[in-house]
Amino acid sequence: MAYFERLGPGSFRPTKHVSGAWDESMQHIGPALGLLVHEVERDLAARRDDPMIISRLSYEILGVVPMDAVDVEIEVIRPGRTIELVEANYGHCDRDGIRLRAWLQQPRDTTEVAGHGFDPIPAPDEMQPWDPTTLWGGGYLASAEVKRIFDGPGRARYWVRTDVPLLAGEEISTLARVAGLFDIANGMAVRADPKMVRYPNIDLGAHLVRVPVGEWIGFDTRVTFGSGGLGLTASVIHDQNGPLGTVSQSLTVRP
Repeated sequence: MAYFERLGPGSFRPTKHVSGAWDESMQHIGPALGLLVHEVERDLAARRDDPMIISRLSYEILGVVPMDAVDVEIEVIRPGRTIELVEANYGHCDRDGIRLRAWLQQPRDTTEVAGHGFDPIPAPDEMQPWDPTTLWGGGYLASAEVKRIFDGPGRARYWVRTDVPLLAGEEISTLARVAGLFDIANGMAVRADPKMVRYPNIDLGAHLVRVPVGEWIGFDTRVTFGSGGLGLTASVIHDQNGPLGTVSQSLTVRP
């Protein structure tokens, strides 16, 4: 069973794997983030035949979404020959739940100047399995395979993959599949027991320096709670070839 089934050109039904960690009657936004990437890529393929790659994904979480059918709408905000800005809206019953703005760029060869300043993380086979359902409920967290090194409250390094397809019966890019796992970061490096403190994220931003490869996505994550109700989950993300970019999530911290 996939995370979603397509009902129409822009309509989808979530399956049990989408149920949330904070409230199982509501969707976990994680799979939706991947679905929106898939629909942006489908729209791109229908509009132009030259290569474009996504360099930034900026998601605003506008409200909870029930475990019910949703609609996705795509709009090109800033068309261009080498750079585009595309918006995607994910809604239920005429109410927007998630809004994505994605920057796309035309690729070019920058091999001679490529480099990074991020620290590596141990490979998946150098970490121990960890079952997220020991701490979290919901179908989404149960669908993930996790290898983790927990360094202490608010600090962890880990790899995640899933054998659940994003969308039934359709070919999905590696980026769309990986984007469907980005939001898991907020539950992997816990700073406080979620039974005592709620800290859902109100957004997610991903900056990418290349197209991901492989089935595993790695995270080097730090979680910070401020003293005024604000928080941040910040991650460097990796694939089998090394650092891939960053993911950050603004938190609302509610003891």
